[in-house]
This record gives sequence, C-alpha cells and structure tokens, in this order.
Amino acid sequence: MTTEIIRLDNVGKRYDDFQVLQGINLSVRQGEKIVICGPSGSGKSTLIRCINRLSPHDTGTITVENQDVASKQGSANVRREVGMVFQNFNLFPHLTVLENCTLAPMKVRGIAHAQAEEQALRYLNRVHIGSQAQKKPGQLSGGQQQRVAIARALCMNPKVMLFDEPTSALDPEMVGEVLDVMTELALEGMTMLCVTHEMGFARKVADRVVFMDAGQIVETGAPTEFFEQPKHPRLQAFLSQISH
Repeated sequence: MTTEIIRLDNVGKRYDDFQVLQGINLSVRQGEKIVICGPSGSGKSTLIRCINRLSPHDTGTITVENQDVASKQGSANVRREVGMVFQNFNLFPHLTVLENCTLAPMKVRGIAHAQAEEQALRYLNRVHIGSQAQKKPGQLSGGQQQRVAIARALCMNPKVMLFDEPTSALDPEMVGEVLDVMTELALEGMTMLCVTHEMGFARKVADRVVFMDAGQIVETGAPTEFFEQPKHPRLQAFLSQISH
C-alpha cells in the first residue's frame, strides 16, 4: 500500500466573515495525481495555499509526511519538500533563469553553487528550456516563464508538487506546452495536486478528480466516473457548462 503523504482533517479557513473552506477532508498518497476543479470562489486555490502554509488554516489539521504543517518543524518540512507553481510565475525579474533556479537550493538546502547550477540546467533541459538559461524572465514568453517556474520548483527535489491554475494566465497557444511538461512529470510518478480548469488534462493524468463548491468538497472520483457519471447536481451543472 502506498504511503500517505498529505492529509487534511476537517480543515477550515475564514477571511473575516467569509468562510472560504469548511470541513475539508482529503488524503493524498505518494505518487497520486489529484486535480481540483470547481467554480471561481469555491476555495480551490485557498486549499492549495493552506497545504504549503502560504495561507494558514484556522481549524482542523494538515499534515505532510505525518508532520503538522502548523508546527515549526512541519512548516520547515513543507518549505523543503513541497514545490509550488503559481498562476503568475512569480519569477525574480532581475535574475537570470539559471539564477532563479539556483537560489532556493543554495539558500534552503545549502547546495554548493556549482552543484546547484548543474542541477538547474538538468531540470531546465527536462522542461525543454535549457537554451534560455542566461536570459531574464522578461525576455521569455508566458509559456516559457511557466516552464521555468516548474523547473525552479523541481530544483528543490520536492516530494509533492502543487499547481495553482498554472495555465490560466497564458495565451491559449502556450497552454499546451505547459500541460505537456506537467503530463511528463505525472507519468514519471510525481505526487501532484493541481487546481485547473483544463479538463482534458484531468481526464488524461488524474488518479482522482475533486470538485469543490462553496468551500466544500462536493464530489470526488476517478476521471471516468467523475466526468461520465457525476452524482451531485452541482457537479452535473458545472460539467454541463464547461462542455459547451
């Protein structure tokens, strides 16, 4: 039986009077690929951000590798072991692509500069952008910048990758190149949680698809069951809208 790597028990999150997350229960096993979808404002991105402590949860518990992320040790473990790819790249504009990828391994993991550069070039080549290593992010297309962001996260050798709508800021013709890289990662066995509206990607890659609405997990299932036999009326309505 594969190891459970992330667990959320009755997780809640509130912003002032607005309950963003309520009673979230989710378990992620090593090597599992989970796609989270749902309408805007359903709490998808907040859920991802709570896992890596960018947005601390208010109630319940979140554990990564059996460590509570709210603890000092657990929080440090999350920074080392959980990679994050954002909607808007979040690259340092004044650094080269290579420097963006070597910074965290050197600062957080204490890797020597030469080793960090060698590793960064390996991952940049893996996402098919090694030739751009000496350029600044502003010289690249959106799709290229997002592939750099993926390489940067991989340079920390994470055990889990979190993706928060990684293609939503891209022009349509650039979406495919990023999804191709993500698909390669999935096929290589990376544990992934991905918030996305790309349902073709979900069908192809996900082990489970999670549907959220109004801060709650409404339905979860394997892709075939999820898309072809949705049970909850809210999911049925959501799928009917995105299929047109």
